[in-house]
Amino acid sequence: MDVNSTHIYWMNYALKLAQKASDHGEVPVGCVIVRNNEIVSEAYNEVEKKGLVSAHAEMIAIEKATMKINNKYLHGCTLYVTLEPCPMCASALVWSKIDRIVFGAMDPKAGACGTLFNLANSNKLNHRIEIIHGILETECEQLLKNFFLKKR
Repeated sequence: MDVNSTHIYWMNYALKLAQKASDHGEVPVGCVIVRNNEIVSEAYNEVEKKGLVSAHAEMIAIEKATMKINNKYLHGCTLYVTLEPCPMCASALVWSKIDRIVFGAMDPKAGACGTLFNLANSNKLNHRIEIIHGILETECEQLLKNFFLKKR
């Protein structure tokens, strides 16, 4: 599988997780952390379920991944997420020292990986993350649009 096919495969996986979030009344964001083309952890938004503003898919996946590999650093890992990480999640990903973030839809209201801010690549922080965006962007955007249309 070439690099682009790999990104598409894992983003499709993240989209399935985002759909689960939507099915549970959560903002449809799903993510998966992969190392050596194997799942380290996966999660979707659980903000409403847990009643925690920090229960974003990325935050849950980071915690699960660090527990699974028994290391606070996620060296060699890639996070695939359907929506561009917010400042909280981007910061946590910097501190985790993850290698790469691949996201689908850009977030014009809170994007911290290039849209509003670029915390993931700030030379003022101690770690910079490779960013790849636009993988299955249309599909990721549509899932979010459909969710918010139903809410209104």
